[in-house]
Amino acid sequence: MGNLRSEISPVLEPPRKETLLELRNVVKQFGGLKAVDGVNMSVRRGELRCLIGPNGAGKSTVFKLIMGIYPPTQGHILFKGNDITKYDTWKRARMGISIKMQVPGVYGELSLRDNMRIATQNFVEPGDVEAEIDRLLSFVGIEQLGNPQVSNLSHGQQQWLEIAMALASKPDILLLDEPAAGMGPEETEFTAQLVKKMNESGITILFIDHDMEFVRRIAENVTVLHYGKPFAEGTLSEIEANEEVVRIYLGKV
Repeated sequence: MGNLRSEISPVLEPPRKETLLELRNVVKQFGGLKAVDGVNMSVRRGELRCLIGPNGAGKSTVFKLIMGIYPPTQGHILFKGNDITKYDTWKRARMGISIKMQVPGVYGELSLRDNMRIATQNFVEPGDVEAEIDRLLSFVGIEQLGNPQVSNLSHGQQQWLEIAMALASKPDILLLDEPAAGMGPEETEFTAQLVKKMNESGITILFIDHDMEFVRRIAENVTVLHYGKPFAEGTLSEIEANEEVVRIYLGKV
């Protein structure tokens, strides 16, 4: 009979990770303009997903809808299976959603550690704040910067500081809007490695970027928006092989 177990064991697909974030027919209208027009999107726990599309495609608006900065005109947003469509931004942050927008939202007149104290104070016990700041700065890789006034930091250093601040809430999912914008090659590489490190540590990442070389370095899956609607979705290789995506976004057809 041979090895009966090997003869009868079915071939099983690996289990799919749970859906962490889901947008169901989400619309955002500003007057007569639909900036987001019927977006359906699911992000699985542990995923590293990029959202791309031409300028004005609605990418940043989607982020603001997820974070609760904008209320949707229509549709629902679910996180960990809960309908959070009407939740305030602070409540979403408490549930595990964090965001870093393209323009650094740091306090330039304050010191680096004061910025971190502001970000950290509501998420750890008062006596643990300084140790948590040390941990976050070390994790991001900027502990060597010391404690300068933030306005004296470079653009890239301010971006990394804000990522450290975004991690203070211990998010399940981190939204990054063009995290490498305005950076040189070395800073871009540092940022790419940091994004992968965060994802490997268990944080789900959804990011926007226009730099396709940066996207190629880190993205697992890609969603393309066009005129506020999902246009295509798949692995990076599938997206780059899609002639319609190339035509509307990369301008090669």
